[in-house]
Amino acid sequence: MIKKKYFISWDDMKVNYTHQQQQHKEAELSSGDDSNHTRVIIVDKNGRGDSLTVQGAVDMIPQNNSQRVKIYIFPGIYREKVIVPSTKPYISFIGDQRQVSETVITWNNKASDLDTNGMELGTYNSASVAVLSDYFCATGITFENTVVAVPGAKGMQGVALRIGGDKAMFYKIRVLGTQDTLLDETGSHYFFQCHIQGSIDFIFGRARSLYQDCVLQSIAKTSGAIAAHHRDLPDDNTGFSFVNCVINGTGKIYLGRAWGNYSRTVYSYSHFENIITPSGWSDWNHPDRQKTAVFGEYQCSGRGADTGHRVPWLKTYSSEEVQPFLDIKFINGQEWLRL
Repeated sequence: MIKKKYFISWDDMKVNYTHQQQQHKEAELSSGDDSNHTRVIIVDKNGRGDSLTVQGAVDMIPQNNSQRVKIYIFPGIYREKVIVPSTKPYISFIGDQRQVSETVITWNNKASDLDTNGMELGTYNSASVAVLSDYFCATGITFENTVVAVPGAKGMQGVALRIGGDKAMFYKIRVLGTQDTLLDETGSHYFFQCHIQGSIDFIFGRARSLYQDCVLQSIAKTSGAIAAHHRDLPDDNTGFSFVNCVINGTGKIYLGRAWGNYSRTVYSYSHFENIITPSGWSDWNHPDRQKTAVFGEYQCSGRGADTGHRVPWLKTYSSEEVQPFLDIKFINGQEWLRL
């Protein structure tokens, strides 16, 4: 039996910004007793909370905490690089779901930037916000990397959000960037009603994630790609599943590229505007991957959903075969989500 505290529920994301609620949260924080209560920390760049910065709030949480900590982030632009270490699980970032664009965590590192030792950061370390802990939640927040990738230029990858922990849930967030916007690195993750924007491989990684009712917006000027999933072995239980999503924007983009030999990406019941390149999918210039990559489309709609000119190795699913990709069972969510 999984203990209740290990579930993630919508209650972990409730938002209330009244003065009375803030006073209650501050009193709860000052009590220092997190054995029976959810701990709450207020971030307000104007000085009316417990921390002026998001990283400052994360730093206030003890190592190896065992209870949920809700970090309420008041509206504002927080220009900072944030890291949630693996030793701090059960954290929620909560902004105002009605004004997602008003609460922004933003930075501008790119892969070719140098660290304090003079070494290139690389793509992974370019993240504006890196979440390496388990049972993370976020809602009402915009995660942004302002680097504008130039097509063909090296070292311009700029990650806005990196998720390296397991069992994370995101509801009504925005993730904005150009190349490599969202690093869906490892673990199982659930994205619901989120907006993700980019141009090249703007959702990439090795995770097993369900994207439901999301908007995937391309800002490619000429060409680009949405998903670049990496999967090394046929038995790896990973992949990206997009269900009832909307793909819009500009450019002519691939639905996915085979970053790894057994890359797996499936779109179901999604709406494609007329920005999808007719072939739909790329083998990343590795023809052998055409035999091993798992790329599928099921009952998608819109002018971009015509499969008449798709790559011949596109997988066709029956209604029975597509079932494992359609709900939270794809990410074993029945074991850790309570919706």
